[in-house]
Order: sequence, then C-alpha cells, then structure tokens
Amino acid sequence: MALEEIRVPDIGTDEKVDVVEVLVSTGDEVAADDGLITLESDKATMDVPAPFAGAVREVKVKAGDRVGEGDLILMLEAAAAAGPEPATAPTEAAAAPPPSEGAEPPPSPEDPPPAPAPLPEPAPAPASASPAAAASSVQTAQVIEVDFTKAYASPAVRRFARLLGVDLTRVAGTGRKNRILKEDVEAYVRKTLAAPTTGGGFGLPEMPVIDFTRFGEVERVPLTRVQQISGPNLQRSWLHAPHVTQHDEADVTDLEAFRQEHKARAKAEGFNLTPLAFVMKAVVAALAEFPRLNASLDPDGEHVIHKKYFHLGVAVDTPEGLMVPVVRDVDQKGVFELARELAEVSQRTRERKLKPDDLRGASFTITSLGGIGGTFFTPIINVPEVAILGVSRSTWKPVWTDSEFVPRLILPLSLSYDHRVVDGAMAVRFTTHLSALLSDIRTLVL
Repeated sequence: MALEEIRVPDIGTDEKVDVVEVLVSTGDEVAADDGLITLESDKATMDVPAPFAGAVREVKVKAGDRVGEGDLILMLEAAAAAGPEPATAPTEAAAAPPPSEGAEPPPSPEDPPPAPAPLPEPAPAPASASPAAAASSVQTAQVIEVDFTKAYASPAVRRFARLLGVDLTRVAGTGRKNRILKEDVEAYVRKTLAAPTTGGGFGLPEMPVIDFTRFGEVERVPLTRVQQISGPNLQRSWLHAPHVTQHDEADVTDLEAFRQEHKARAKAEGFNLTPLAFVMKAVVAALAEFPRLNASLDPDGEHVIHKKYFHLGVAVDTPEGLMVPVVRDVDQKGVFELARELAEVSQRTRERKLKPDDLRGASFTITSLGGIGGTFFTPIINVPEVAILGVSRSTWKPVWTDSEFVPRLILPLSLSYDHRVVDGAMAVRFTTHLSALLSDIRTLVL
C-alpha cells in the first residue's frame, strides 16, 4: 500500500490552531486511534488520532506550528505494507528546517545593528487573543507611522508590523543576533491586548511583583495547558457579568430512594445512574418554566436572546484542570440515556478526545462537587450564558414535620446569575421551583 497523507481533520473552526506537541517520530509504529499530534484552540486541547495502524514515514509539522483543517501532518504507511525504514541519510533540504515566513538569510556577525532594549512587557495574553483580532480592533491596534530604522527586522516583518500598528522599537527579537521575527510581533500583540488599560473599561492596577524567595524556599510550577486557557476566560466572565449567587436546598430523600432502586439495572447496562442525571432533567424543566435563565444578553445591551434549545454544559474534573463538555438536547432524553451519555463524555474528556464542538453551544451550565464535599459555593458564570448551577454534597439533616423531626437527605444548590438579565426575585423563584422538582421527581413527567 502506498504512503497515505494524514491531514488535520475537521476541528470545528476555520482558524489556525497551535501544534503544542508532536507525539510521534519518523519510524514509529502506531495503532489505530493512537495520538499523532496535540492541537490547542482557545477552547480545548485535543489529540489528532491515527486513522489506521501503520508506520510513520515522515513528519511534516513541529511543535509551535499553526495548522488548520486539511493541512498535512505526516506520511503514514499502513501496517500491512509497512517495512523496515530505509537506511538513507537525510538530504540537506530535509535536514534544514524551512525558514519562517518573512525571514531573510541570517546576517553576518560583523554588522547587525544593536537590538533596542525592550520596554517592560505586560502580562501574558489569553490564548484567544490573536493578531488577527488585533488587526480588526480599531481602538487597540490602529495603523501608525513610526521610524523603524532602529528595528532589526526584515522588510516582510516590517510590513506585517505596520499592518497591525506595532512599533517595532518596542518588540524584543528572539532571532539570531536579536533579530525580530514575525512570531515576536504576534507575541507582542497578544501581550498588548491583555495589558490593563488606564482609561475606562475594566482597567485594573497592576499587581506588584514580589520576590517570595526573600521569605523562604519556593518552587515554581507551571499551570497546565487547560488552566492557562481557562484562567483568562474565567477572569473575563467575572469582570463582564455582575455576579449574584442564590443559595437553596432541595429535599432529595425520595429521589435517592428511587435512584437506589434502579442502580443495579443501570450497572448491568454498563453505566452508573448518578444523581447528576436527575438534576439535569429537573434543571431543564425549570428552565422551560423560567426561559430568562436559558438566555444570553444581546450585544446591543437592549435585548435578551431566549434559546429554544436545552444544551447543558457539565463541568468535568480532569488531571489537567476543569473542562466543560456539552450534553445536547437534554429535554429530549431520559434519565438513563443522560446517565449513559454523561459516563461516555466524562471518559472522553479525561482522555483528551473531545472535539471543539463538544465544548460549544451550552445554554446553561451545571458544576457538581457532590462527589468531593462542601456545602455552598459561588460558581462563575460561563459568559455569554447568564446562569450556572452549583451542586454540592447531599447530607442527612433533621427536618421538622408537623409533630416531630425526621431525617431527610438535603442537597445544597448554588445558583450564580447575571444580574443584568436575571433579578433576585426571578432567581429565587427558579431555585424554589427546581427544589420542588427534585423533591418530588413525579412532577417531571407532568
């Protein structure tokens, strides 16, 4: 069988994404579905799997490249046709990496102009901030005319900088002899977009830089890729949406008894019947009653977009950090079907086999800490959604009836909502209705 070209599949976006890791090398044997490369978008980190078993004959990408759908990843020879790797020396052209776009031959060491001392850089940018976004932002990156004579960069890089409105005298070069590369310009734009502003908006004073080694021994540990992506998104959501959190409790004694009755059947079918599946059904019923919580604020600030679909984001704890895959059309699925899908999507999330579309389109989010502990907390809204439900661990409590205290299983609920769209009265009506649904699951079929 001839060599097959393995290309980037549909990744749910027309934009280029970063290659953060190449998982194979020339000569490696791979099985079907083994990871070949790891891609990172502004929403997720994902592996591109091998479509069939075989031997890797030539890798066409490297870490740091940006690729899109259809770009060539590597040449793969099917297992049936794969033979020993020919012992041929690489050609000079294959051994030398291609020059980056806009680069010129390296200058002689005698006469490059000295690189200017870089100005203090702002904080690192979120992965979603791209140079293309900067080019389209009139306020952030207006085209300017500056003197580039002291900037050590090629004509192509100078043109690229002028297009984005970047003053090259402020960019630190990482090329040979501190030469400014296109990648340096892109990095500068990302940092500039993330820098605090001084006039209007959400400009915040910079945090002081503290040398903690003055006080004792320290260890500097990098954030995971997921944390690096989610951190700026969480901060943006917290700043843009005025958060209020409504706390409530639901008596789930009868629900838990019903769940226990059907656990064995679910186990026989290969999945766990978790309380979260029941919570999802109750949440959808409550959202149908209060559609304002299944909505988004229109960018014009004068309208609310009510969504007629019920796609629920469900937070999943992974070794890399928290990820939120989306379960679609929850209103059209039964509890058993939801429990089975939750098990499958949680497994794919932990194995990093999600596609970008698996993380998009939620109309409401649920984050459950019931398997860990805690009581009440304040979950952060996943903007542009307008609400998120936090579920904690249920506990047995004494509840007064007409004549005595009886033990009841109580589930803590924490609803954070965007006060621009949802007011306090509506929020407490929502949690009260949700609590009633969870207390008597028979109402879910009415």
